[in-house]
Order: sequence, then structure tokens, then C-alpha cells
Amino acid sequence: MKTAKNLNQLLEQIAKQHLFIETLETQSSDRLDFHDVSVWGVKSALQAAYEAGLKAAQTKTTPIHTQS
Repeated sequence: MKTAKNLNQLLEQIAKQHLFIETLETQSSDRLDFHDVSVWGVKSALQAAYEAGLKAAQTKTTPIHTQS
């Protein structure tokens, strides 16, 4: 699904820019899968995700449905 791929790309971009995490893919290594991040980094990443959601809603894009 194209929109799910776009969502994953957006989330990876936010993780890189705000949390300094290179990938959101599971790498089966505690050293690579768990990260220490600052509270201001988490806040910044959440703000970026919120703003991306607002922008998507304002442009009336198709909602993205993901499965957990």
C-alpha cells in the first residue's frame, strides 16, 4: 500500500531528525533496537508527527490505516 509506505518513510524521517535513530526496522540486537533519547527529543518528534497529521488532515488526504 502506497500510503503505508509513505507513513513509514515519514516516521523514519522524524526518528532520524529528532531522535537520531537511523532505522525503525527491528535489527534483533538490544544495542541496535533500544535507544536512550532525551525528553526534548521525544517532545520534538511528537510535535513533528502532530504537525504532519494536521497537514494531512488539512489537505484531505486519505486516512492511513495500520495494523499493530
